Amino acid sequence: MTQISRTAGIDTSKAKLDIAVHGGVERWQVGNTLVGWRHLASELTRIAVTRVGIEASGGYERGVVGYLRDKGFIVLVLQPIQVKAYARVHLRRAKNDKLDAVLIAACAATIDRPRIDPDKRLAKLAQHLTFVEQIEEDIARLKVRIEHIDDPRLRRMVVADIARLKARRSAELAHIVTTLRGHDDLASRLDLVLSVPGLGERTAIALLIRMPELGRISREEAAALAGLAPYDDDSGKHKGQRHIAGGRGRLRRSLFAAALPAAFRWNKALIELYRRLTTRGKAHNAALIACARKLLIYANAVVQRGTPWSERPQAV
Repeated sequence: MTQISRTAGIDTSKAKLDIAVHGGVERWQVGNTLVGWRHLASELTRIAVTRVGIEASGGYERGVVGYLRDKGFIVLVLQPIQVKAYARVHLRRAKNDKLDAVLIAACAATIDRPRIDPDKRLAKLAQHLTFVEQIEEDIARLKVRIEHIDDPRLRRMVVADIARLKARRSAELAHIVTTLRGHDDLASRLDLVLSVPGLGERTAIALLIRMPELGRISREEAAALAGLAPYDDDSGKHKGQRHIAGGRGRLRRSLFAAALPAAFRWNKALIELYRRLTTRGKAHNAALIACARKLLIYANAVVQRGTPWSERPQAV
């Protein structure tokens, strides 16, 4: 791959942004604020930079990424593993914020632009979905805590907290669904995903928001993005066990949560798949991973075709 246009790299922290231009001497720093973003966009335009690479940093990059995209810049959000791998390949060991910006710029200059542009509507809803997931984690912790509380007054407090969090979770999920159904294309995609047996509203929301590429990529690409693709581990005469790795963790957990009831009750194809795999000696977890992957493939297929799920006719 070759550099397509002049590229800048941004190293992000909570308070500031360090910027470097690939192949140039330009280095500067701005605050990670609206004023800083304005100055950054102005300076990038002045020196004819059109592509910007920025490393994901726990959400501190969201503001500047959205601002630069609104201003017409191509913004590549790089995973830390990508930047680290690039540094290892080029034997770069020194590390500070300025050098990191240089490294990010060099890495971004060699990476192709994604085929599918980000959907700003879904990017905004991703924050709401993360909030819902955090509420669910809080509920799970409280349920574990109450098992070890004997005092009636304390138990009442925890039970009240659980009820309050459940109500908040329901309200937030309803808000997300209402927002999705406010857009005809997103509402149609939601209905298509919901047509797959075993995919309830909670998982369907996660699929649409966590995988905006749904329906526009192959089944193999979808599985890899979700971290559900089985990778070989062979070398020479060694034949290792296939395993999954990487991917979008929150989406994968949502699919796992749906796969268990789907494989035991709701989806006939998954019930048969789970039975067939376990009969052949596959472990429960391996069979469940296969079922989660199938759910994702089914969802990708119905959105791709634009037609709801339909059961295959039984062989006579």
